[in-house]
Amino acid sequence: MAAARQMLMEQQQSLQVQRVKNSGIMSCNGSPVMEDKEDEMSRSALALFRAKEEEIERKKTEVRDKVHAQLGRVEEETKRLADIREELEALTDPLRKEVGVVRKRIDTVNKELKPLGQTCQKKEREYKEALEALNEKSKEKSQLVTKLMELVSESERLRMKKLEELSKNIDTLK
Repeated sequence: MAAARQMLMEQQQSLQVQRVKNSGIMSCNGSPVMEDKEDEMSRSALALFRAKEEEIERKKTEVRDKVHAQLGRVEEETKRLADIREELEALTDPLRKEVGVVRKRIDTVNKELKPLGQTCQKKEREYKEALEALNEKSKEKSQLVTKLMELVSESERLRMKKLEELSKNIDTLK
């Protein structure tokens, strides 16, 4: 189910990326279709960004839920082990070894919890850095697309001007 959802999201993102790429294409007569294409590109980029953002948030929530579930289980186990320890202390010396084993297990579980929390914090930092990098690249791309459209427009204007001059020169030769 999660794999199917992931594949669907990847297909949607691929279509949105294709729409963004196609948004810079010129119309048949050579003039740029600026406003509509910019709007479409903005919507596509925004939809792509939102889809990625939702996916990242969903994964982040899943990891956080898993950590909380693990913490809940550990707390329950700690309570159960404390109860067991009390019962063991009430018993005679032969059970002292088992109490030591249980205590060691509690210590081991506590040691395992610390890296899990650190990993979660590290992943959150990485997510923020990746999001910032994504935003910067998106901004850069937008600027480059704008620059390209300006250059193409200027080139067309200069070529039309030159063609008009040549046409006038031909007309004066007649």
